[in-house]
Amino acid sequence: MIQANELEKIPLFRCLSEPQRQRLAANVAELNVQAGEWIIREGETPSFYVLLEGALDLEKEYGGPSRVRGQYKPGDFYGETPILLDAPTIASLRATEPSRLVRLDRNQFKELIDSSTECANLVVQTMTKRLTSMREYMRENNPLRVLVVGSQFSDDCRDIRSFLALNRIPYEWVDGEREPDRIPVSRPPEFTGSFVIIDKSTLVGGPLTVRKVAEALGISTKPSRTKYDVVVIGGGPAGLASALYGASEGLNVLLVERSATGGQAGTSSRIENYLGFPSGISGDELASRALKQATRFGSEMVMTRSVETISSIPSGYVVELDGGSRVDTKTVVLATGVQWRRLQAEGIERLTGKGVLYGAARTEAPTVVGKNVFIVGGGNSAGQAAMYFSSYATSVTMLVRGEGLESSMSQYLITQLAQRANIRLENHTQVQSVDGANSLQTIRITRDGITSQRNADALFIMIGADADTRWLPDQIERDANGFICTGRDLSTFPSDRSPYSLETALPGIFCAGDVRHDSIKRVSSAVGEGSMAIAFIHQFLAC
Repeated sequence: MIQANELEKIPLFRCLSEPQRQRLAANVAELNVQAGEWIIREGETPSFYVLLEGALDLEKEYGGPSRVRGQYKPGDFYGETPILLDAPTIASLRATEPSRLVRLDRNQFKELIDSSTECANLVVQTMTKRLTSMREYMRENNPLRVLVVGSQFSDDCRDIRSFLALNRIPYEWVDGEREPDRIPVSRPPEFTGSFVIIDKSTLVGGPLTVRKVAEALGISTKPSRTKYDVVVIGGGPAGLASALYGASEGLNVLLVERSATGGQAGTSSRIENYLGFPSGISGDELASRALKQATRFGSEMVMTRSVETISSIPSGYVVELDGGSRVDTKTVVLATGVQWRRLQAEGIERLTGKGVLYGAARTEAPTVVGKNVFIVGGGNSAGQAAMYFSSYATSVTMLVRGEGLESSMSQYLITQLAQRANIRLENHTQVQSVDGANSLQTIRITRDGITSQRNADALFIMIGADADTRWLPDQIERDANGFICTGRDLSTFPSDRSPYSLETALPGIFCAGDVRHDSIKRVSSAVGEGSMAIAFIHQFLAC
């Protein structure tokens, strides 16, 4: 228990009267931690800490892995800046030896500085010094880890930019065709197409792939073990939830993602109806937080890998990844999500990636500045994309086949769209063809039986999704559209017991998220199913 005479030895508390120190000692929390333990992590809700005994490291994730930015000794305090700025914790604290701390919550901290002008001055002086040192560090250290050089019409370049954005890796993009003067002059002569420079030293050239860039960044692309309790296939909201809850409950979890975490939700510019985020949150930020959370609990993530086959063995299943890696697992969670449905119109295939895109990643914003953008679709994803791009493009036109948006879009989005002057809705409209020499230039549409041609710089297609489940074992039952049947929707089940609600026709293989038959296509629903799958896995393993 904290004693008042201990607080008197600390400069910050020496400003208080004896009765104030006694009251504080009787109400604050005492923390005793061992070497290597985290006191608080970056991004968490802040508290105010004062070190009584031991030593701490301050670690900051700034443009890359967490690095030590300072050391704390007895008498030092931490947490005033995020509390006073009403922000999340801006860096992490970890003990380097057995340590003892005082922890004040937000109200106790504010009461502390309100009770003593001298104490408040000391806190503000320290805060000012820290902000100044942070500004100087940012000036001297560029946080950008990756320079991507390539055309906006390069699929490889676009995939890499999307991968970096979804994994929260700071990067800069130079369009070599529009800005040739910005291409680094020190590049080797053989780097003529798209290429990547990592940490100003490592060059990655053609054939350019996301996996090559991931490996150069030190991101894991191969499993570290040969056996797991759970293999989660897919890193969208459902897969991340399974990985997080599985690891937090003591299971050895491997998550396999072929691109970047977040899935289709990761490309959403703003999710405003997700519980707990009253101001909304972007899909990539939500995915980044979930990934960080799952990793802290011990989930292993393998990026840029696809699962090619799943085979039964006596102890469970063998999961084979592209490239030849094989792992054994007791259970599997299928959370592969879905793919954007292809638009059937003349010229689409030829211009895909050259002004015609499926989905609408936030990384496309720089490519639509001052341009005329068209969006095909009337769902929430299309509405979020229209709102986001309207801040960059000259005009955004939504092309909707139906009567309007009321039956397919949330009302809050419909209201927001109506308030943007440069967003236009055209219903009863279909795209007949697209055209352009080297990139999209025009689109031909039919509205109410009348065909017209429009000048277009970009066409984003979001007209629903299809399930790609052809690679799965034949025993896994699917509906007519390829979505995976589970639980009561199964026609047969090879066991004396009934299948669990999210269990497929193969015992021990579960399905969660958009790829499941008759699922609710919402982020919150996918997260719920991902966590439920782990609950059923515990029951399965206990049998």
